[in-house]
Amino acid sequence: MAVKMRLRRMGQKKAPFYRIIVADSRSPRDGKFIAEIGTYDPTRNPSAIHVNEEEAKKWLANGAQPTEAVSKILKVAGIEK
Repeated sequence: MAVKMRLRRMGQKKAPFYRIIVADSRSPRDGKFIAEIGTYDPTRNPSAIHVNEEEAKKWLANGAQPTEAVSKILKVAGIEK
């Protein structure tokens, strides 16, 4: 099973809010997921990022592959692979 760290879109129309999740790569964007490790709110100025550092590092160590957007968010949060 290929596991990815990616964004799950939530919020209202034209007011996106994202949750950073760990999911099977075959599941749909807003479908079933394994774990929720943080949030990202691009509508705030500056963008609000909250990541559970311990969980993120655990999943990265277990082989979860972050998407481009999530890897940028993790870099801003100070979490390296």
